[in-house]
Amino acid sequence: MAVQPEGTPCWADAMFGDLEGAKSFYGDVLGWTFAEASAELGNYTEAYANGKAVAAVVPPMPGQEGMSQWCLYFAADDAAATAGRIRDNGGEVLMEPMQVADFGTMCLARDPGGVVFGVWQAGTHEGFQAMAEPGAYTWAEVFTREPAKSDAFFPAVFSYRQRDMEDEMDFRIYDLGDRTVLGRMKMGDDFPPEVQPYINVYFTVEDCDAAVAKATELGGVLRFGPMTTPFGRFATLSDPQGANFSVIDITKTEGEMPKLTDVA
Repeated sequence: MAVQPEGTPCWADAMFGDLEGAKSFYGDVLGWTFAEASAELGNYTEAYANGKAVAAVVPPMPGQEGMSQWCLYFAADDAAATAGRIRDNGGEVLMEPMQVADFGTMCLARDPGGVVFGVWQAGTHEGFQAMAEPGAYTWAEVFTREPAKSDAFFPAVFSYRQRDMEDEMDFRIYDLGDRTVLGRMKMGDDFPPEVQPYINVYFTVEDCDAAVAKATELGGVLRFGPMTTPFGRFATLSDPQGANFSVIDITKTEGEMPKLTDVA
């Protein structure tokens, strides 16, 4: 796949205290295989679906031990310029743009509502080699308790157009041109207060119910679903180390697509 336009979700990784446990879990649930860990890059380990790079797992860096969570990266033409826009719009740069060999330049940041995300300026590593295929990334949603902050921040940083879903939920989508790239969901009272705002990453599976059964058998926790929607049959889970993610079978749909209204 070619380098994605700026603002497009382009990569996902997660830190795990038990790296081998994470590899075993996601290997069984999503069918991933793994590259040899890169010692010079902190044992960063790429995951593959049908031979295509789709994500990575890595041990925590010193001082960053804690609950695991998936991090979604957005494509940037110039990571330093993107970091500047993050600061200018009330966000916080957690890791300054850093070149990673010839693979590219990364940056970690947090929006004004507490949502952590990454920025990736591609070098030889262009990001996802597959999307919307079994085992690969297909979608993501910003889960935040302060939607107004996210709605002001992300479109300012990445030039998104915004549309609201005509529903009882407080749900908004972000578009790049004519392509929908990200959702934003307000976290309600059903989210325990200790759950921090985050970006929920969806991975494609051939059978949602089978993936849920395998995940829970291996110590994962079912948080929501399975539920069939116009977008597919999906469920939200936590893995045994606490990282949240969703699985979705995009071939099994039900109902009509919701109406969307442009946000002025």
